[in-house]
Amino acid sequence: MTTNTFDFVGGDNGKWKVINMDTVRGQPIERVPYLDILPNFKNTLNKGVWILTGFTSNVRYAEKSEREKLAAVQSDLGRPLATCAALIPIRKTEKWWTMAQDERRKIFEAQSHHTETGLKYLPAVARKLYHCRDIGQPFDFLTWFEYAPEDSAKFEELVKALRETEEWDYVDREIDIRLIKV
Repeated sequence: MTTNTFDFVGGDNGKWKVINMDTVRGQPIERVPYLDILPNFKNTLNKGVWILTGFTSNVRYAEKSEREKLAAVQSDLGRPLATCAALIPIRKTEKWWTMAQDERRKIFEAQSHHTETGLKYLPAVARKLYHCRDIGQPFDFLTWFEYAPEDSAKFEELVKALRETEEWDYVDREIDIRLIKV
């Protein structure tokens, strides 16, 4: 059985060791020493201090040309040299969600250049976006990044650049969890 829904399980064991947890905005989540990413199956009892569930979906804000550019340079997750990772759960404000799609798109790309910024750091930094808002989770998105240790500075630049955009004015909860592969 395959699934596009995954549980990010924070607890006492997992494939990723948590090296730092930072509450950037809003309420924190409980600190944990490890994180695991598991397919979400009903009736599976995942044991952890917390579980964040998200699902993969189509790219929602990128236009066709942007999607093609991303696909041409995006690296796959799970590369052997990518032993560093970050899980960044984000929740946006109700003001963001009450805007029309074209208004959000204008802020996301035309003003904040989200896709263009991300392209600068590919293929060094691989990422996958998981959606959560539609399934009643405490965050709207779980963004998972993987990169090699030598690309850590590039990842820091990427995160800094995105947080300085107008789009981030609409983020009211963000946790930054940094990890290394066990």
